[in-house]
Amino acid sequence: MSNKLKGVGTAIVTPFHKDGTIDFKSLQKLVEYQIKGNVNFLVVLGTTGESVTLNKDEKTAVANFVVETVAGRVPVVLGLGGNNTQEVVNAIKNTDLEGISAILSVSPYYNKPQQRGIFLHYKTIANNCPLPVIIYNVPGRTGGNISAETTLKIANEIENVIGIKEASGNLSQCMKILKNRPADFLVLSGDDALTLPLMALGADGVISVVSNAFPSEFSEMVQLCSKGNFKKAQEIHYKLIRIIDALFEEGSPGGIKAVLEIKKICNNYFRLPIVGVSKAHYNNIATLLEEFSSQN
Repeated sequence: MSNKLKGVGTAIVTPFHKDGTIDFKSLQKLVEYQIKGNVNFLVVLGTTGESVTLNKDEKTAVANFVVETVAGRVPVVLGLGGNNTQEVVNAIKNTDLEGISAILSVSPYYNKPQQRGIFLHYKTIANNCPLPVIIYNVPGRTGGNISAETTLKIANEIENVIGIKEASGNLSQCMKILKNRPADFLVLSGDDALTLPLMALGADGVISVVSNAFPSEFSEMVQLCSKGNFKKAQEIHYKLIRIIDALFEEGSPGGIKAVLEIKKICNNYFRLPIVGVSKAHYNNIATLLEEFSSQN
């Protein structure tokens, strides 16, 4: 499975109607756009998908709809994590995993466990999960970091954990993991802007936000990196970098949904406490998209 989860995995947004209900028509459009853009896999119900504001039935409906729409054309990874280990285990046992290839599980947030607690959290989850598990380190959101030493301990001692989405932004930490990981342990960038440098250091790909809107361009860049053609990859990287930075300037997924609305893929609606970007920033994003189009 680790070979199938290399390259670009798009962490897809969850489109909403103005009244807050899920917009399945736009979700289908988005999924087809990703597959047409040659992404390698999809991640559903991640941070970008606003999973924390969906109830249990809605999560089931979204996951099942994506699996049905994909129809086996690319792997689907399901976001399933939390800061209560037993509740995560219960959720795994009570979730229909038909058509799902792996679980992406965020590091426990808010309660800020020790590194030993993080290790035991993932060990417990992996031992109770019938699918491979990818751990997700995102200190900016969780309030705690998975150290390189803990990641390597997990990689070497927990067989069912096949990789990590690394979004610490700490290149030194990433290099320790890349240098010392087992051969079949995936390291996927969790930062679009750092994907190229991380792949130059040996990473296997990315779980991306920007690929929601630019699947073919970002996939091409990552494929070029995989082939060692970093000069050509840099050209795409530098064309996209201002847009990537803009996506996160006022928070994600506010930025990417603004882009998707401008590109007429889905509407720019959210559930509280998430809100859209300011009008001034929306206009700035629109200008950046015009400039990007003029370069191609």
